[in-house]
Amino acid sequence: MLQIDIQTLSKTYPLYLGNGLIEKLPSIIESVKPNLSSVLIITDSAVDSYYGEAVVKAIDTKFKVAKYVVPSGEHAKSFQHYYDCQTFALEQQLDRNALVIAFGGGVVGDLAGFVAATYMRGISFIQVPTTLLAHDSAVGGKVAINHELGKNMIGAFYQPEAVVYDIDLLKTLPEREWRSGFAEVIKHAFIHDEEFYKWLQQNIQSLTDLKDEKLIYAIQNGILVKASVVKEDETEAGVRAHLNFGHTLGHAIEAECGYGKISHGEGVAIGMLFAMKVSNVLEKSQFSVDDIAKWFEKFGYKTSVPNHLSAEKLLVRMKADKKSKSSNVHMVLLEGIGKPFVQQVEDEVILKLLNEELKA
Repeated sequence: MLQIDIQTLSKTYPLYLGNGLIEKLPSIIESVKPNLSSVLIITDSAVDSYYGEAVVKAIDTKFKVAKYVVPSGEHAKSFQHYYDCQTFALEQQLDRNALVIAFGGGVVGDLAGFVAATYMRGISFIQVPTTLLAHDSAVGGKVAINHELGKNMIGAFYQPEAVVYDIDLLKTLPEREWRSGFAEVIKHAFIHDEEFYKWLQQNIQSLTDLKDEKLIYAIQNGILVKASVVKEDETEAGVRAHLNFGHTLGHAIEAECGYGKISHGEGVAIGMLFAMKVSNVLEKSQFSVDDIAKWFEKFGYKTSVPNHLSAEKLLVRMKADKKSKSSNVHMVLLEGIGKPFVQQVEDEVILKLLNEELKA
């Protein structure tokens, strides 16, 4: 079992990475929350069908446990499901010494974390990720729900007590979830670590390569990149915005397609390639985007904007992005691998590139 300390200005907490960690949950809980009164597990229907019984069995011998199951998918990050979680917590009479366990992927982590952040003005929670994507979302304390006008627009910065990353839980992931999560691994390499990027290109040629030591190495390095950025900038006042590389257009595509129709990572993959094209057009870089797109295609990613979408509507969505200011689009761009920066991009540049993709 590896331990990585996640350091932020407000808090330092452990991340545990390895196999068989569900059985170690009771001791981990006791170490980070010694005066615990009860536990609320929030999970989704897919994770619950595989592991719900096992996680309850692992901890109910020591703690009073309740479990709440939300539907699987991005639509669970809604006001209604958030409200229903709060209602259930109140019905279970959770007090301020209670603990929420976010047991699932990025959707559950965001939703359950926001429930914890706002229940009785904030109670403790632990992230127990079950997807590859959650190596990113479970670290750093960003929790949120969606609004129909924008993704993750209602939320908070709220750090967990610990992150418990049991690799055994990834065994039942469908291929689409591996693809979604691997996009964030690639993103971490692009924004921070050229050597890690070279390692990925040399060692990961298909999603089936993500196993055993290679999987651990990829996850560990992705987490270390995220941890180093969060340590420097907890609340996205500066360099943490670099973690949104590929997300400005990616989130817009997700929203325009309808949440859940295209996965988060699939949207981010298209967004990263688009951001590199913008970087080239602005003469900030000289990426061979076609070559990178061919590598992406090995994993089954779509590499251009879905052609049924509207460039104008995507631009409106991009302007609603949290990095945007005064109705101007600000994008994370790259001068090269490991050299990100944020810059305002004119509407005309974005529309021209979007329309070129839509006509291709």
